[in-house]
Amino acid sequence: MLNHGPLSDQQTQQEALRVLERHSQKRGLARILPFLGPAFVASVAYMDPGNFATNIQAGAQFGYLLLWVVLLSNLMAMLIQSLSARLGVATGKSLPEVVRQEYRPWARYLYWIQAEFAAIATDLAEFIGAALGFHLLLGIPLVWGAVLGALATFALLGLQRYGFRPLEAAIAVLVGVIASAYVLELFFAHPDPRLVTGFVPQFKGSESILLAVGILGATVMPHVIYLHSALSQQRIPVLDVVQKRKLLSYSNMDVVLALSIAGFVNMAMLVAAAATFHHTGRTDVADITTAYQTLSPLLGPLAAGVFAAALLASGLSSTTVGTLAGQVVMQGFVSFSIPLWVRRLVTLVPSFAVILLGFDPTQVLVISQVVLSFAIPFALVPLLLFVGNPRLMGDLVISRPIKGVGWLTAAVIIGLNLYLLAQSVG
Repeated sequence: MLNHGPLSDQQTQQEALRVLERHSQKRGLARILPFLGPAFVASVAYMDPGNFATNIQAGAQFGYLLLWVVLLSNLMAMLIQSLSARLGVATGKSLPEVVRQEYRPWARYLYWIQAEFAAIATDLAEFIGAALGFHLLLGIPLVWGAVLGALATFALLGLQRYGFRPLEAAIAVLVGVIASAYVLELFFAHPDPRLVTGFVPQFKGSESILLAVGILGATVMPHVIYLHSALSQQRIPVLDVVQKRKLLSYSNMDVVLALSIAGFVNMAMLVAAAATFHHTGRTDVADITTAYQTLSPLLGPLAAGVFAAALLASGLSSTTVGTLAGQVVMQGFVSFSIPLWVRRLVTLVPSFAVILLGFDPTQVLVISQVVLSFAIPFALVPLLLFVGNPRLMGDLVISRPIKGVGWLTAAVIIGLNLYLLAQSVG
C-alpha cells in the first residue's frame, strides 16, 4: 500500500462503495465522474517528454504521413491499460503483488530489480523533461529548472496523504494543460485539412518505417501497467461479481476517455510539427530544444511559450506518476516500502548528475527508451497470463478473442522494441 495514500484510505473506499450504488442510477457524465482518475494518472505516460521528441521528429520529417501509427499505438495502449485495471478489480491485487503470489522468490526479486531499473530510467527522462520545461519557459539554467522541478514534484506527491482524489485531480489538471496547450498549438499552426490522408497506412522509404517502429515500439510504458492495476485494486472494497462488473465498466470508460485525450495530444504534437516545420522546409528539427527555438520565429513567442508550458506539465505529471509507480513496484514485488519523499530524493540523484555533467537531454531520452525495451516483456507477458487465468480472475477472465488480440499486441510491441534495441546497439 502507498503510505497514507490512495490505496490505504479505507474510509474513502467505503464512501466509494456507496457512490457506486448511488451513481449507478444516474446517466451520462454524472454517472461515471466519481470513478474517473486511475486511467488519467496512467495516461500521463503516453504524453511524456519522450513522446514530444518522437512526435516532433515524425511530423517534421514526414508531415502527416505517420498519423495512423499514432492512432494504432493509442488503441494498443487502451487495450493494455484496460487489462491492467481489470486485473486490479478482479483480484484486489496489483500486478507486482500477483507476481509475488504466483512466482518463486528468485523470480520475484528478478522482476523487482529490472522494474526498479526501468522506473529509474523512465523517471530520468521525465524529470529532465520537467527541468527543460522550466528552463525554456523561464529562461533559467537547466540546473535551476531541475531544482524547481524537484520542489514541484514534492508538492504534488504531498497531495496523496489526503487520499487518492486530490492527487488524481492535480494530475487531471496537468493533463488538461497539455491538451489545452496543443489546442492552441493547432490554432497557431493552421494545419492543412488534407491531414486526414495521414490516417491511411503508408510509408515513404526506410526512414519512415524506422520512425514508425519507434512510435509503436514505445507504446507501452511498463511502470504504468504496474501502477494502473494498483490504483484500481482497492478503489472499492471487496465486491461481489455483479458489482465488480459494474466497476469494470466504469473503469473501461475511464480508460477510453483518458487515453482518447492522450491520443489527441500525441496526434496534435505530430500535426503541429508537420504544419510548422515540415511545410516550411525545416525537416531537420528532431529534438525538443530545437523545436522550441524554431517555433518562436515561425509562429511567434506565444506559440513557443505554450509549447514550453505543455512540456513542463508533461514532465511534472509524468515524473510524479513515475515515483508512485516505483513505490507500487517495491511494495508489490518484495513487500517493502519507504516514504515517498525518500524515494523521490533517491531518484533525483541520477537526474541531477546527468544535468550537472552536461549530457544531451535528447540522448538521455534515447538511452532511457533502450532500458525500457528490456523491461516491457516483464510487465506485459505476466499481465496477459494472469488476466487469461480463470483461477485468478474468476468470472472476469478475458474472452478468447480479447486474449488473441492481447497476445498479438504483445508480440508486435515486444518485437518492435527488440528491433529498436538492435538498432540502438548496432
